[in-house]
Amino acid sequence: MKRLLVAAAGVLALLGGCASNGLERVDVSFAGGAYNADQSRMTGQAHVLKLTPRRARHATPLILIPGQGQTIANFLGTPDGREGWAMDFVRQGFTVYLMDQPGRGASGYDAAYGPSDRQGPLVLEQRFTAPEAFDPTPGAAYGWPQARRHTQWPGTGKPGDPAFDQFFASQVEYASGSVSAVLVSEAGAALLDRIGPAVVITHSQSGPFGWGIGELRPDLVRAIVAVEPSGPPFASAPPPWGDGSPDRVMRPWGLTTTPLTYEPALSSPDDLAKVWTPSDDPELTGCWSQGGTPRRLAHLAKLPILILVGEASYHAGYDHCTARYLAQAGVPTEFVRLPEWGLNGNGHMVMLERNSAAISARIGDWLSHARRPDGAAVLQ
Repeated sequence: MKRLLVAAAGVLALLGGCASNGLERVDVSFAGGAYNADQSRMTGQAHVLKLTPRRARHATPLILIPGQGQTIANFLGTPDGREGWAMDFVRQGFTVYLMDQPGRGASGYDAAYGPSDRQGPLVLEQRFTAPEAFDPTPGAAYGWPQARRHTQWPGTGKPGDPAFDQFFASQVEYASGSVSAVLVSEAGAALLDRIGPAVVITHSQSGPFGWGIGELRPDLVRAIVAVEPSGPPFASAPPPWGDGSPDRVMRPWGLTTTPLTYEPALSSPDDLAKVWTPSDDPELTGCWSQGGTPRRLAHLAKLPILILVGEASYHAGYDHCTARYLAQAGVPTEFVRLPEWGLNGNGHMVMLERNSAAISARIGDWLSHARRPDGAAVLQ
């Protein structure tokens, strides 16, 4: 409850438009959505909070989409009371759109979305806030080799610690089926139709939805910054980085559960030839890639992509596979492990950790120099 009250107070402060915070105004709207057959309900809508800076330095706005079980509270502030990425980017001169996934947070849940789920405290400890405290266990999806390097969470990362309690209070129900992939991609496309070209920044579960938005609106997505996007290609990572198996296909289109445009065209995702390359590095999983002559991801190849991964995250063992898959399919992709930027010790929730402002600063710097395949600057 305290975290929710803090988040609410933060939004009220933003609405005040104080000169000291660099904001000109805050607007609330909804993107996408459709009435049901008897027009008694609406589903598919996404709650959007728009933050407009007093001194805009970029005409190209940013769209930030949180991951599984999360809301835009992830970007409004950190659990230890610091400003979040939203205000970091506003101070950099960006207009920022924060989008709650349909069925999540202020977007509202509906029975039409199917079963829901919610993450418990032990999962958050093991995966996000205190992975360094869990020893490797054969066959278990925790205790990955990189976890011992985790140092950036603000606090102990365990229940009873103020920062953990704030974080746990922010967790919400989420649709547990595959419906979110369609809902988020369509809502993101609807938002782009309304506001025009933008950079899409995703995190974790929303990563593949970013690929979906790029697929639907390749001429409106200026670039994608994917922070530890769900992956790797085709199958979820095996233990200890995940709970998957290389033989269990989770993303039939390579990166997504929803269709992607390949050249030459596919009559079915089953037409995608794939080959497994094992890893001889104990800290990295093997990777699936396309077999034979790789098909090109025609829509995603129109825009540059940055993939970021923290040093101590469970994603550190497999996000390189996603970057390789994109590059093999002709997508201009840059893969950065945060230590390459001098940022060490991060877990999965990088926007909440102690060096969060340094990470958002580097993202802004990357965007200011990034160019699209046609040579045009990403930021206008």
